[in-house]
Amino acid sequence: MTDSPDLSFLDHPDLLPAFVEENRPRATGAGLDPHEYTRVTAALRSVREWPEAFRAAGRRHRDTADRAAAEGRTVTAGEAYRTAARWLHCAGLLPHPDRAAAARTATEADAAMHAALALLDPAAERVGGECFVGRLRRPAGPGRAPLVIVVPGMDSGKEEFHAVAEALLVRGAAVFALDGPGQGVLAATSAPEPDYHRVVGRVIDAVAGREGVDVDRVGLVGLSLGGYYAAVTAAREPRIRATAVVSGPYRLDWDTLVPFVTATLTQRCGSAEAARAFVRRVDLTGAAPEITGPLLVVEGGEDRIPGVTNAEPLARLAPRAELLRVPHGNHLLGNALADWLPATADWLTARLAGATTGATTR
Repeated sequence: MTDSPDLSFLDHPDLLPAFVEENRPRATGAGLDPHEYTRVTAALRSVREWPEAFRAAGRRHRDTADRAAAEGRTVTAGEAYRTAARWLHCAGLLPHPDRAAAARTATEADAAMHAALALLDPAAERVGGECFVGRLRRPAGPGRAPLVIVVPGMDSGKEEFHAVAEALLVRGAAVFALDGPGQGVLAATSAPEPDYHRVVGRVIDAVAGREGVDVDRVGLVGLSLGGYYAAVTAAREPRIRATAVVSGPYRLDWDTLVPFVTATLTQRCGSAEAARAFVRRVDLTGAAPEITGPLLVVEGGEDRIPGVTNAEPLARLAPRAELLRVPHGNHLLGNALADWLPATADWLTARLAGATTGATTR
């Protein structure tokens, strides 16, 4: 049975303006229009209203898409479905007590993105397996493309990082954006998995043999807690050729984490005890020296979350690591996309292009 965390902090009078401003770069980095974000959040009286307000915005865009699709305006419909998916995903950023409603919203976001890609990228495939589901997209052109797996974080999912996927696709990489245990549409039925390399291994197995994808050249980009997952995978999954960690934690300390994080983890892990046990596992001290492949650590200088040790120590300890530090970047660097995303996509695709097919890095 799932514990109900203490959510009384949601009623603090100063939380709403802080939460709105803290999430503005993340939301706009995920593709939400900044002016619409301002309009939607300006109407909120309490942070508890966030999920329903964002669901309503997402459903408005979905209705627009439905009308456009019925009239044969496929590009407009596809773009509106994609926008709907973004809003519906962002509805789930709050550890809201109505977990059933959160699960329904995640399902709506998944369905909206499926509808978007059916119109905008019909070759995209939905691929699922044990504790993962995601979408495989391929770049334009012939041949077999290297594969980059996009790994989301604590309260994220495959509907969030559209800009990352597009940056990789236009540079010639195939992209698999996934929901793993405790993420996206799987958040209601599974708990976060610290041994995430097992999840990525199953993804690679599922994609192997599909047309246009070279699973001898696999890279990772992990964002926020997904950066920890990506680093652990790079240390333990021998098929990974290059890894980028964006705003990833090196270590977590439960006793100093903010209530937003502990409440979210308690909900997704099923209990405070399970969440504490998970947090104790989030420590890259042992794994860092074992990451022998190329590693790029992307850090924002304004990324400061109590209880989180950022990944700069990882850049010092991993044998082939490089550090890209953006002084004005916040968590996930949604306020500085131009300062890290093109360079990171170039870095990943260049290293995968140079990887020797069939070689081992371990």
